[in-house]
Amino acid sequence: MSASSASSASSASSASASSSAASTPGAATPTAPGIGRARTLLLAVVCGAAVANIYYAQPLLHTIGEAFGVGDGAAGLLVTASQIGYATALALLVPLGDLLERRRLVTVLLAASAVVLALAAVAPGFGLLAGAIALVGVTSAVAQIAVPLAASLAGDHERGQVVGTVMSGLLIGILGARTIAGFVAEAGGWRWVFAVAAGVMVLLAVVVRLGLPVVEPTESSTYPRLLRTVLELVRDQPELRRRMALGAVGMGCFTILWTSIDFLLSAPPYGYGPALVGLFGLAGLAGAGMAVLAGRLADRGHQRLVVTLGLVVLAASWALLGLGGTSLVALIVGVVVLDLCQQALQISHQSVIYALAPQARSRVTTAYMVSTFAGGTLASAGTAVVYPAYGWPGVCVLGAAVALAGLVVWSLPRT
Repeated sequence: MSASSASSASSASSASASSSAASTPGAATPTAPGIGRARTLLLAVVCGAAVANIYYAQPLLHTIGEAFGVGDGAAGLLVTASQIGYATALALLVPLGDLLERRRLVTVLLAASAVVLALAAVAPGFGLLAGAIALVGVTSAVAQIAVPLAASLAGDHERGQVVGTVMSGLLIGILGARTIAGFVAEAGGWRWVFAVAAGVMVLLAVVVRLGLPVVEPTESSTYPRLLRTVLELVRDQPELRRRMALGAVGMGCFTILWTSIDFLLSAPPYGYGPALVGLFGLAGLAGAGMAVLAGRLADRGHQRLVVTLGLVVLAASWALLGLGGTSLVALIVGVVVLDLCQQALQISHQSVIYALAPQARSRVTTAYMVSTFAGGTLASAGTAVVYPAYGWPGVCVLGAAVALAGLVVWSLPRT
C-alpha cells in the first residue's frame, strides 16, 4: 500500500471512529469562525476562579480546625471532601457538556457554586462545612466544561492557542488560590474567603450569560448512553489512551512536587513560615506563559516535538529539584522548569484529543481528566509513603521514575 493510500485509510478509520463515538446525525462539525480575545480571556478567568474554589481551604485547615474544635487530621478531611466531589463531577457531570446547551450549563454551575460557597461561609458546624466543600468540588468541575467550550468556539487555526490561554487561567487559579486565601483570611477571617469566592461566582455567571453565544449540544442521545460512549471512545481511540496515560504522568509529577514541597520548606535548612511557603507557590506561575506558547506550537503541528522535549526535560527537572534540598536557587529553577513542562504537555495532549472526536469534546475531556486526576491521586499517596521514609531525595527519585515511565509510554509503537 502506498503512503498516500495508507494515510487516506487511516484518516477514514479515524473519522469513522469519531462519528460512531459521538453518535450525532449530520455532517462533520462546521469550522468555527473564531472565539475572539475577550471571550477567550473570560473563559480563562472562569477556569481559574472555578478551580481555585477547590484549593482555598488548603492553607486554612489549621485555622478552621481551631474554629470548630477539631484536630488537624479531621480538618484535612476537607481536602478529601473537595477531591471526592470533583472526581465525581469529572466522571458524571462533565459529559453533559455534549448533551446540554453549554452556555446555560456553565451559567447554572457557576450560580450553584456561589450558593454552596455561601453555605460554606456561614456553616455553623464542621459537618455542614465538609458537606458544602464537597459540593464546591462538584460545581468546580465547570472548569472542565469551559475548556472544551473554548475549543468549540475557536477556529481550527487558533484552537491550540485558545486552549493554552484558557488552561493558563486554570494553572493561575490552582497556584494562586493558596496565596489569595491567606491574604483574605488574614484580613477578615476564613469565612470571608468563601464569601468573596461566592461573590466572584455570581459575577462570572452574569458575565458568561451576557458575554458568550449559545452553543448548541452535539449529542441527542440519553444520559446513560452518553456515559457509555465515554468508555467507547477510550476503547476505540488508541491515541486517547496514550494521552490519558501521559496526562496521569504529568499530573503525577506536579502532585509529587506540590504535596511534598511544604514539608521541605518548613524544615531546616529553610525553616520558612506558612506565609512565605504559600508565596513560594507563585514561582510555578511561569507555567502559565508556557501554556500559550505550547498552544501555538500545537496549532503549527509540532505536538510530537513538544511532548518529546517536555518529557525529557520533565525527568531532568527532578535532578535540579534534588539539588534544591540545600540550594534555594536550584529549587526555584526546578519548580519553574517542572511547571513549564507540565503545562506544555497538558496543552499538547488536549489539542490532540479534541481533534480525535470534535462532536464529543466534553466526553474526551472526561476520559482524559479522570485519568489525570487518578494519576495525581496515586502520586499523592506515593509521596505520603516515600517522604516520611526517605525524605526529599526519595521524593525526587519517585518523581524522576514517574517522568521516565512517561517516556516509555511515549516511545511505545503506535497502533
